[in-house]
Amino acid sequence: MKKSVIKELKGHVVNLGDVQDGATGNVRLALSVSDRRHRAAVQFFQGASFNQAWAQITDVLATTPMTSWVRIEVVQAVQRITLSQLQQKLKALPRMNYWRQGVSFDADFQTALLEMEINGHAFFKPGPQHKIGKNLSDSWIDFKAVERYLTRRNGQPAPSLVQGAHVWTFLTAGIFFDGDRVHVLNQAESSRGIRQMIDLNGELQTTIDAGEQFLHRQIKADGKFIYGYYPAQQRILSSYNTVRHFSSIYALLEAIQFTGRSTDLPQVNQALQWGIDQLTMVAGDARFVIEQRKNGTPELKLGAQAMLILALCKYQEVAHDDKFLPVLLEAYRGVTRFLQPSGRFNHVLNPDLTVKEAFRIIYYEGEITFALARLYQVTQDAEVARLVQQTLDFMVDHDYGKYHDHWLAYAINEALQIFPVNRDYMRMGLQNVYDHLTFIEQRDTAYPTLLELLNAAVKMTDVIKRTGNEDLLEPYDLGRLRLAWRQRAEHELLTGSFQPELAMYFYYPEKFIGGFFARHDNFRTRIDDCEHFLSGLINYYDYANQGVTR
Repeated sequence: MKKSVIKELKGHVVNLGDVQDGATGNVRLALSVSDRRHRAAVQFFQGASFNQAWAQITDVLATTPMTSWVRIEVVQAVQRITLSQLQQKLKALPRMNYWRQGVSFDADFQTALLEMEINGHAFFKPGPQHKIGKNLSDSWIDFKAVERYLTRRNGQPAPSLVQGAHVWTFLTAGIFFDGDRVHVLNQAESSRGIRQMIDLNGELQTTIDAGEQFLHRQIKADGKFIYGYYPAQQRILSSYNTVRHFSSIYALLEAIQFTGRSTDLPQVNQALQWGIDQLTMVAGDARFVIEQRKNGTPELKLGAQAMLILALCKYQEVAHDDKFLPVLLEAYRGVTRFLQPSGRFNHVLNPDLTVKEAFRIIYYEGEITFALARLYQVTQDAEVARLVQQTLDFMVDHDYGKYHDHWLAYAINEALQIFPVNRDYMRMGLQNVYDHLTFIEQRDTAYPTLLELLNAAVKMTDVIKRTGNEDLLEPYDLGRLRLAWRQRAEHELLTGSFQPELAMYFYYPEKFIGGFFARHDNFRTRIDDCEHFLSGLINYYDYANQGVTR
């Protein structure tokens, strides 16, 4: 690494402040280096002064290639607690992988682990009774795995850690160098260790572009997706889901539209064709998406039907190719087989088209309504418009605004292009977001569908104003909505996107750039995670930057 770059990095670290422990006089620095293909190698250095500790960093950086990812952190807020206290804190965590501090098992930091060393290797594991979103994580320390790692990292046998009476927890302040630019890292708990978003638009563009490439790379030669990964555990998910196959194609097409990378369309075409060939069945003049379940009988899901229609409509829009139009019309005829006389849809059918479950999940109804509204834009078929209206009228009559469903928000927005002065739909759309706004503002985790809901809601408020229905907005605070909208977009980037400074602690870091994750599920990276994040970020960027040339 160039001396001028090392000098620049030193200046940035000094500017972090609080570099010396006021109690001991020691300066502790942590250096993480990755060649982008392997997990970061982590070293801790200490000295009686900053320059003494930095000299050791300089020696390592002098032989580090410029293309490496480098993260340098100052150890701060060291606190001794008993090992038993740490174990109790871990048991009480509401979600797995939400321990957000470093831990050393000795006072000299020979056994220190950064937060992301812990989470990137899944050293703190959830208890066997933990159910995501249902109970506490009951997390515990995998001492054997930690000891094996420390032996490998430090080049000497690690001591037995389970026998220790105390541990030392700590925070860090740090910077990340990507080979080109230096990024100061956040210290707030929810975004700790991720770059500060100084240029939100620039970060959005970079993330969306990488996200499109990542999702495109998941399409195998035959058109099937690699369903997902557990990056900390080096596991590839073996299951599959028909809804997510087609919904991921839809999001990928949105991303290709954003990036202009039309060279990726042939693989999308292949993914659509594979889905049609392998995941659908024909009954008479209608086509259905069929889920071949590992446990249980095959089934036809309304949500999957919706996603097939959405993906085919989007392909025709982006590729300017109507080759799948016959399949699209067959899928529409399949939708009518789900319809009840009341105007509500059955949610799940058996392959013989008998009803398996009248209700499974409320989101199916928003999904199919959105899909039908999009279908109308393609076909201009009055019967499709009538079905959209019938479905939304049913939702109004049955108070669907209480479900705060982002698919319903999408459906209302699309329907207002067909029925531009329907005030009942507008009222339902406002209730759909505003009754949920406090939850959105307070939600600390990545939750990409919240941004999707806000995107649709903000667009709808502008439609309401544009059509002369501003009186409907009088009970609501538009400023609060817009502020939550921007904050949520930034929050999703900070808490759910595989930025290099995070990815470097997982296996084959570069592989996950552009991916999105669910921290509470072992940093699971699944195609539908990517789908929701990408769709939300793209629609935010496009609407927030109207009138601005990219």
